Amino acid sequence: MGGRVTRVFRNFNVENRASREISKEKPTPAPRHRTARLDAMADSPEIKEVFRKDDRFLTLLKDVYVESRDPPVRVKDGGGEHLPSKQEEKRLTKLGHLEGLDVKKVPKGKISLVEALTLLNNHKLQPQVWTAEKIAAEYSLELKEVNSLLEFFIPFAVQEFPKETKKAITSHKPKQLT
Repeated sequence: MGGRVTRVFRNFNVENRASREISKEKPTPAPRHRTARLDAMADSPEIKEVFRKDDRFLTLLKDVYVESRDPPVRVKDGGGEHLPSKQEEKRLTKLGHLEGLDVKKVPKGKISLVEALTLLNNHKLQPQVWTAEKIAAEYSLELKEVNSLLEFFIPFAVQEFPKETKKAITSHKPKQLT
């Protein structure tokens, strides 16, 4: 609705307004400042001397040959003092038959995705055997992080229904209202 109203006002008397703008006198531009142009100064002898080519200098310039080489790079030896580099200790993953699915080496204090799912499933199936302390020792993790992992992450459980239950569900017909 609002678009129609604005379109009506925008298109109102368009031809007359356009012709009025076209028929207006154009404003005269401001006068330009006189400048010392290169064309006007081309007659002066100083400018002619700048543009003149000197054959003697051209032949000398052609004889110049520049060859540049980088200086050899020197390796500074600190006398055996090296900055300690940060190298993470890595451990081999404990994957068993899922070895092809995941990375082979993981930094200590971290676990891979397949390992995380495996340890969560082991804890869910046998919580007395796979305690937080055992998991922390087995996978080189901190006990606080393992407790948080076991508390907040729960693997999905797949449930299969027996066939007779499926038949009972599919054979059930809704009652018809009379």
